[in-house]
Amino acid sequence: MKGIHYIDRKTGNIRQEIVPGERWLKWLYCNPFGKLALEGLVKRKFLSQWYGRKMDKPASKNKIPGFIKELNIDMGEVLRPANDFSTLNDFFIRRLKPESRPIERDVNAIVSPADGKTLGFTEIDSLDTFFVKGHQFSIEKLLQDQSLSKRYAGGTLLIFRLAPADYHRFHFPANGRISKSTRINGAYYSVSPYAVKKRMKIYWENTREYSILTTLNAGDILLCEIGATMVGSIVQNYLPDTEVIKGDEKGWFSFGGSTVIVLFEKNRVKIDTDIIENTRKGYETSIRVGEKLATLLLR
Repeated sequence: MKGIHYIDRKTGNIRQEIVPGERWLKWLYCNPFGKLALEGLVKRKFLSQWYGRKMDKPASKNKIPGFIKELNIDMGEVLRPANDFSTLNDFFIRRLKPESRPIERDVNAIVSPADGKTLGFTEIDSLDTFFVKGHQFSIEKLLQDQSLSKRYAGGTLLIFRLAPADYHRFHFPANGRISKSTRINGAYYSVSPYAVKKRMKIYWENTREYSILTTLNAGDILLCEIGATMVGSIVQNYLPDTEVIKGDEKGWFSFGGSTVIVLFEKNRVKIDTDIIENTRKGYETSIRVGEKLATLLLR
């Protein structure tokens, strides 16, 4: 796999992602000796927690200028200046200026809950356009709940991958009433395409949390946040069993790359054509919080 390429949604052009530690990732997931290190050490909780604590120490502040430069982060979008952050993790979970992420308010529009790269699948069983053929997405293993897995059988799936450079707070994609969050403990594999393209089950092997957003016209939307290597924690920042507005903040990931999965019941929404077509061609599509990415199928 020669680099990670995606479609820039604004221009339609193919771009190559800047991947911190790219050689290390390739070694871990593509080399037999790297896989031994992966299984013996890297996937384990203590390593990610240790690194997360390291990024919470005052000395990590010195890494912020290099982090901004290496990953080409647009500081014009950030609410606070770079020198105002006390640690690298403080910068990692930075808030943005509200005007930098306008929310699509059309009542029939579902919006992106996160910044990053997205894949869209009209039906959950059609994932082999991007992942290794023959592998199936298991809702039951993801949620460890048989009744829930039946509810979303044949449904619509969106996967949002957040790279280290991305804004790492996640938001609600629609108006509705949000349930409490259910946590499932697991491993801490990378969610980079280097890892998941060949091993889709990482999504249900990693530590994750899910909740249900009950909406008026889009049914029950399942929101699942997945941790990854060097993700210190998944933090939920909402009150369970309350009404929320599209675009409201739901929570954040501490240091590292991570993933948000959104599941819709069958025949509830239509994913935007560009996302579907790019996914069919084997490409993720760049996306930002608040951008429209699907439309309600009115009944």
